[in-house]
Amino acid sequence: MERSWQPQDRDDVAALLDDPARAAVAASAAEAVRDAAGSDTVLGLGSGRALWATMELLGRGDDLRGLRVVTASSTTQWIAGWYGFVVVELDGDVRPDRYIDGADEVAGDLGLIKGHGNALLREKLIAVAARWFVVVAEASKRVGRLGEQCTLPVEVVRFGWADTRRRLRQRFGEVTVRTDQGQPLVTDEGNLVLEFVLPGDISAVTVARELEATVGVVDHGLFLGLADEILLGGPDGTVEVLTRADATAVWDRSAQ
Repeated sequence: MERSWQPQDRDDVAALLDDPARAAVAASAAEAVRDAAGSDTVLGLGSGRALWATMELLGRGDDLRGLRVVTASSTTQWIAGWYGFVVVELDGDVRPDRYIDGADEVAGDLGLIKGHGNALLREKLIAVAARWFVVVAEASKRVGRLGEQCTLPVEVVRFGWADTRRRLRQRFGEVTVRTDQGQPLVTDEGNLVLEFVLPGDISAVTVARELEATVGVVDHGLFLGLADEILLGGPDGTVEVLTRADATAVWDRSAQ
């Protein structure tokens, strides 16, 4: 798979709001941030179209200029500069009050597949650090089982990556490397991204544990037990809200 779409300027970001479902969920998330933002607020910002659309709404006007943000990708970082946000480091003292990010798939137990924007490692680091993790996505991203609509990204170190792929193939079948203009894509952290179809006969928890035990794997796109709230925008402009109380399974976030 080739690198996913990336905005080139603010007009590209503003155009993301042309989609009614995305505009609805972005408006809901932006309103919540505005209601809660104070002078000491730190906001985590992930990546993806719904997140960037939310940033566009947050950036309209001057009331949030100077807002401190932790960004999960280089693209999100330079977009933040357009709106006058101040990028700060996740330095052990800074802890985001709220983290907003998109998702590639959303399950009823609030489990996610993320990483098709190539920032899954940084995204997970911020999600673990944040006090509250809000997912913004179109309702079409909701699935009955993770892996129904998209592949699972796995970030791996470059050294020996082909051998890491060989070992993953032995367990999960066909595994491909994500490319950028025909060459293996390099993430912001200098790693590569492999991907495969999530097996339907193995639980997501089992896959996550096996990947975490695989030498050469840095992290994976299964976000289990991390989301606190999920906002799903519908094509009619409505927003469905899923919370931990609504989840079909209980995850132990403290184990992350």
